[in-house]
Amino acid sequence: MGVAAVVLAGGSGTRVGADRNKVLLTLGDEPVLRHSVRTATLVSDVRVVVVVVRPGDAPDLDGDWPVPVETAPGGETRHASEWSALQHLRPRVETGEVDVVAIHDAARPLASVSLWDAVVDAAREHGGALPARPAVGLLRREHGPPLDELVTVQTPQAFRAGPLLEAYAAAQRDGFTGTDTAACVAAYSDLRLRAVPGEATNLKVTWPDDLPLAERLLRPGR
Repeated sequence: MGVAAVVLAGGSGTRVGADRNKVLLTLGDEPVLRHSVRTATLVSDVRVVVVVVRPGDAPDLDGDWPVPVETAPGGETRHASEWSALQHLRPRVETGEVDVVAIHDAARPLASVSLWDAVVDAAREHGGALPARPAVGLLRREHGPPLDELVTVQTPQAFRAGPLLEAYAAAQRDGFTGTDTAACVAAYSDLRLRAVPGEATNLKVTWPDDLPLAERLLRPGR
């Protein structure tokens, strides 16, 4: 049994101020996407990496990767892109070749191998896992939950493959669209979700200042 890593690369560059998909922008000496793919290929037990890309995008995924790197077409929504990846992986899930699927935003290029390993290990033990960090910079609304109970959720998120595929198939029948993988799993499965400590450096490239910050984190001495 092994892990399938899904890297979602179907976004745009609108908010970051680019004229193309933000994961094709350069970070260091290569596109953001390649950083995310490289880390995914190095995760323990990973058998395949599936990169979900928008029609019309042609990312450079050539390289001497330690595991196969394949592509699947992106959808109109994040949920649709996840479903596309799971359909691509269905044969390997049904034969038992893949027992855990980990799904990651390509726009988080600095997630570490150890974070991937932590969510995969927790998913195998509990059913599903996601990285979480304490929420900061928020104002509490009247009658809202205490701020010390709020967290921000990151990726990669990992889940047992069989129940994950079943959950997305049920969601497809119902026309359900989740905001992230965990939302669909919570709605359509009995998997227990476990939070693991996220990483302060696991930023998501979303706004114009994020790429220079990622560059400094990638090359701290410069």
